[in-house]
Amino acid sequence: MTHRPSGRRECILAATTNRGKLREIAQVLQDLPFKLLSLDDLAIKQQAPEDGLTFLDNARQKALFYSRSTSLLTLAEDSGLEVEALDGAPGVYSARFAGPRADDRLNLEKVLAMMQGAPQEKRGARFICCLVLCRKQKILAEITGMVTGRISLEPRGRNGFGYDPIFFYPPLDRTFAQLTPREKNSVSHRGQALRKLRDFLNQMPPSSPA
Repeated sequence: MTHRPSGRRECILAATTNRGKLREIAQVLQDLPFKLLSLDDLAIKQQAPEDGLTFLDNARQKALFYSRSTSLLTLAEDSGLEVEALDGAPGVYSARFAGPRADDRLNLEKVLAMMQGAPQEKRGARFICCLVLCRKQKILAEITGMVTGRISLEPRGRNGFGYDPIFFYPPLDRTFAQLTPREKNSVSHRGQALRKLRDFLNQMPPSSPA
């Protein structure tokens, strides 16, 4: 494996304002020779369109949109929950499932309400994460991670964010919100995708000075 030199730290713009996602990205990439910057760090206020039909569509839109504002490597992510009994909902609408101003609690409560009375064998679900890395509106990598589980009967745990309290992961017999950050990153959809991204970044040659 080719490793990047450690003498300089190239910057990556993580094109999200979701603090939970930023925290997980930083945790997985923390020992690489890159400095992670957020939209807030660069005072970028514009909102990218997110009207794609898939997570990958939305991640592409965001990566290309924000890479117009900077010459930095730009990492965009789109992810969410798909529930079998709800025909794949909330899907790409995961962040706003209960309305445009909904928060995590309202979103997961809507899923639980729609799943009320569903037996265990009908509660299957999966988390999907799509990452897109680009520079100057050129896509360098597209990466997907996925994990399967089921919807719990009630929220459990105080860690994580989003739908983590109702996503039960059978191999560890706990919801994602009951896992430590390290445990969650080791099995989650985003953790899987970010580890693939780590491998890609380690193989990528350093950029030429501007």
